[in-house]
Amino acid sequence: MCRSFYFLLFFCIAFSACKQTGKETNVLKVGVMSSMDYVPLAVAQEQGFFDKHGVKVEVQKFYSANDRDAAFQSGNIDGTVIDYTGAILQKAGGVHLKLTSACNATFCLMTAQPNINQLSDLKNKKIGVSRNTVIDFCVEKALLSAEISPETVEKQEINKIPIRFEMLMKGQSDATALPDPFITIAVSKGAKSIVCMDDLGFAVTGIMFKTASIDRKSDQIKAFYRAYNEAVEYIKNHSVEDIKAILIDDIGFPEPLIGQVKLPGYTLAQMPKAADIQSTTEWLQAKGLISPDFSTNDLFDDRFIQQ
Repeated sequence: MCRSFYFLLFFCIAFSACKQTGKETNVLKVGVMSSMDYVPLAVAQEQGFFDKHGVKVEVQKFYSANDRDAAFQSGNIDGTVIDYTGAILQKAGGVHLKLTSACNATFCLMTAQPNINQLSDLKNKKIGVSRNTVIDFCVEKALLSAEISPETVEKQEINKIPIRFEMLMKGQSDATALPDPFITIAVSKGAKSIVCMDDLGFAVTGIMFKTASIDRKSDQIKAFYRAYNEAVEYIKNHSVEDIKAILIDDIGFPEPLIGQVKLPGYTLAQMPKAADIQSTTEWLQAKGLISPDFSTNDLFDDRFIQQ
């Protein structure tokens, strides 16, 4: 009797664990921060596109890139929206990952100084950056596009975007690179854009998944991208007003500024451009942040956008 009881107890526990593991396998966990790259995912959730395509997506929001990266590296999330600099640094550091698509949000070099109107005006000025990150990359690429050496500006190390924004608006920094919604908020307060990365032909963000998650959840990732593409089509065929709640609640736009929001030119899922990845890789190598012989050959998995 006693042996039968313990056998039954063991069987119930094992069955419950298997059930839970099965549930976990069916859930695709994706990390995001409050950026415009998150909008198609938020639309897919709100409009039920993930459910329509048979995938349960659990979106986890992060307010720190370090927390997001820690969750990814530990396997607490399967994939995440990330900038190319971060993806390549993690890959070079031994994290098993694949970039599976590009994203469309941009960064703009902003100023609130009335006497700064073009890149050449930034010589000997103070520019807020987070060193060795996508912000630093964007600033240097913008300067170099006008044949201005990054050594001719004073870089201020300011890691957090809200603090860089505040210092810009108070005149404590002459310029900095910002994403939306900070671009729109800055413009509403009298700042202006000097140049944006898409003006220069650069894309800097994408979506990556852990290789272990790709091995276990390839069907879910394919369904994720079908829903993503449907969300992009929805955005193209609807007004900003139709996604107003997402822009306010998920991205952080103040409601009075909704009429000023300019959405990125969202595209159906496509792979990162080779030129963007090469430029990022070479920049990281020049800074000594990755090995000179780092290869991007194993960085991509394009099977999910070819459906």
